[in-house]
Amino acid sequence: MIPKIRIRRDLRALEDRLEYHFHQNDLLEEATTHKSFMNEGRRLGVTRNNERLEFLGDTILGLVVAEYLMVNFPQYPEGILSKFKGRVVSEPTLATVSRDIGVGMFLQIGKGEELTQGREKSSLLADALEAIIAAIYLDGGLDAARTFIMNHFRHAIDQTVSTDSVLDYKTNLQEYCQRELETLPHYEIVSQRGPDHQKEFDVEVLIRGKSYGEGTGRSKKEAEQKAAKAALERLARTTRDV
Repeated sequence: MIPKIRIRRDLRALEDRLEYHFHQNDLLEEATTHKSFMNEGRRLGVTRNNERLEFLGDTILGLVVAEYLMVNFPQYPEGILSKFKGRVVSEPTLATVSRDIGVGMFLQIGKGEELTQGREKSSLLADALEAIIAAIYLDGGLDAARTFIMNHFRHAIDQTVSTDSVLDYKTNLQEYCQRELETLPHYEIVSQRGPDHQKEFDVEVLIRGKSYGEGTGRSKKEAEQKAAKAALERLARTTRDV
């Protein structure tokens, strides 16, 4: 049984913003209490901060995001999915989502943090959001946590996946080939056309002498990236079919 924290605040406005209403209000109280508040809080009966919930929330968030990526983006191999997941569960993304919800205004923080604009610190906001995810999980189960995460993180996930600049396909392909095939990919220019100021290149990527993808670009680098992307997608299909 979870010991009680004496409720001092009305957090219904935060619940409205979270789009989740707690059965165990103590959990949300704990999730929004930063360790800097403990010296002042002990006089009010506060005995816990959100660090333990943050630890659990990090795991739950990673699980739900990984599951969503696996199900919805089967064209990408494990290495790329890991990079997507890392970007989504990073402190900047968590802090952005936390700010969008308005978590900062509901945090209990110490006087020192208050003086240094602690409510706007990315680290505090990210940690608090992870703690809130854990609180929802403990209060309503994995389905409730998954619903919350998808409601508030789906845009960040889809934006991450759709932004090619997040990916370095050549590096990802090289890492995959080294890890899984114990070899390296080789790029060859198949053709080039156009005047010097407006050339186009066709590039083919070979793995153990076999063509795995082609790409066209205004530069050799762009064409190689596109060829590597095509190769990764082919390798992902081959892995699924095994």
